[in-house]
Amino acid sequence: MVLLATICDAQLSSKFYDSTCPNALTTIRTVTRSAVSKERRMAASLIRLHFHDCFVQGCDASILLDDSSSIESEKTAPQNFNSVRGYDVIDQAKTEVEKVCPGVVSCADIVAVAARDASFAVGGPSWTVKVGRRDSTTASKSEATTDLPRFTDDVEILISRFDKKGLTARDMVTLSGAHTIGQAQCSTFRGRIYNNASDIDAGFASTLQRGCPSLVNDDNDKKLAALDLVTPNSFDNNYFKNLIQKKGLLHSDKVLFSGGSTDSIVSEYSNNPTTFKSDFAAAMIKMGDIQPLTGSAGIIRKICSSVN
Repeated sequence: MVLLATICDAQLSSKFYDSTCPNALTTIRTVTRSAVSKERRMAASLIRLHFHDCFVQGCDASILLDDSSSIESEKTAPQNFNSVRGYDVIDQAKTEVEKVCPGVVSCADIVAVAARDASFAVGGPSWTVKVGRRDSTTASKSEATTDLPRFTDDVEILISRFDKKGLTARDMVTLSGAHTIGQAQCSTFRGRIYNNASDIDAGFASTLQRGCPSLVNDDNDKKLAALDLVTPNSFDNNYFKNLIQKKGLLHSDKVLFSGGSTDSIVSEYSNNPTTFKSDFAAAMIKMGDIQPLTGSAGIIRKICSSVN
């Protein structure tokens, strides 16, 4: 029963907008491709935005809502604040879609479709996105704070967080592979690169120290490093190869290959990029099925950042 409550896609369909807004998906793709062509990093940001949306109240675009008299925004939860990006791309896509079919396409669906288009734009897999989600009228900063993964999480905590959403340990490792095109702020990995630990490659740590000073201040904290230094702009399996070589940037990356239950999955993906990409597409579809609002539930927001 718990699983049925968590993952329910009975009313989602890849053909949902075929008659009501046949140009919806191509319109979203055009905006997404343009954004990614201007900044490759945006691809990872849009995938992460979908992930952080689905993990809180389901895939309902609650992450897009700003603070108001009745809403405490998820944007200010610790795992999202000054970290999650891509809101402007979703807003732009919504604006363009509203021009072709006003009041038809949900913000939640735009987030889901943009994540798929972003992956494909940087050489990652594509997949058929089921649509028909509706938008929430509420947000939950408290659920975002308790349920979203943290960069300090150990592997068993990560597994339990994903299990709570109906996703397996393999799904968790697969989805972590999106880090192959992501970047992280110095404040999230400084502790790892300056502690001379045996679980990080010394040369890797030294390279990162050049771009992430030990001095803690706002400017230094925001300095960025690629989560995959080898091929940071390509969606590939180098992220997993790096983990085996003790070149995982975040603690939550490193723990995926540290003598635990997920080591074998990391090894498999490091040797087989095709398996990784097909598993990634399947995991994204599964994640997109978490607790959607369908039918008469929820609304179609006119503006993604507010209930209107």
